[in-house]
Parts: sequence; C-alpha cells; structure tokens
Amino acid sequence: MKSYRSIQRGFTLVEILIVVIILGILAAIVIPQFSNASSDARRSSVVSQLQTLRSQIELFKLQHGDVPPQLITTGWSVLTGTTTYGGTTFGPYMQTTPVNPLAHSSTVAAAAAANVGWVYNETTGAISATADAAGTAFVE
Repeated sequence: MKSYRSIQRGFTLVEILIVVIILGILAAIVIPQFSNASSDARRSSVVSQLQTLRSQIELFKLQHGDVPPQLITTGWSVLTGTTTYGGTTFGPYMQTTPVNPLAHSSTVAAAAAANVGWVYNETTGAISATADAAGTAFVE
C-alpha cells in the first residue's frame, strides 16, 4: 500500500505579517516625499507664471508708450483681450486668466490679503504672488 504525503504550499501567517510590516515601513518613508514634491511643483508653477506675467506686462508697456496695464482697475481682460494704442490693435497677451496655484486665486490687488492671488503695482507694473489663501507674500 502506498502512502501519500500531502505537500502543503503557501505562506504562513508570520511570513505574510513580515511582508506587510516591511511594506508599511517603505510607505511611511516614500509617501511624505510625494507630498513635498506636489508643493514643490506648485511653487515652480508660480515662478513660471510670474516670469510669463512679467514678460507680458513688459511687452504691453513697450507697445503702449511705457504705460503698464491697469490690472486692478480693469481686471485681467486688458491682457486676455485686445487693446488699441496709436491706431494699432495689440493683444491678446495671455490666453486665459492666470490662477495662482498656491493661493488658488486669480484675484489681483494692490496689496497682499486673504484670497488674493496676485499683488500688482499699477504705477510700475511690478507683479508678485501670494503664497497661500491667507495672503502671505510669496518670496521668489
């Protein structure tokens, strides 16, 4: 008579627990780095948008007799639409209204404040961003 041995295959509970613990440790190390990467990406996006805005404001000034756009008075439409100066039509300088990804706002004002995305000086044409919805100044 033949006796058959049953071969048991699979993982023990201890082996599965060890793997789960190792995966948990790896996740604890990796996940915070991803959250920092997303905030770094938002900051890089703001810097890029600021460069674009500054160059378009300078182009506007060049084409309009060294007068900067009145963004606080007229809003973004002066840069997203067309303008006329000296009988010549210029623009648009931007396709869409810029949204500050740090403050989640496209509002432009003369000073940093809550829910303001961009801080603009209508006299000089200097523009900067806010770093959060509370209106903290963004330092480039």
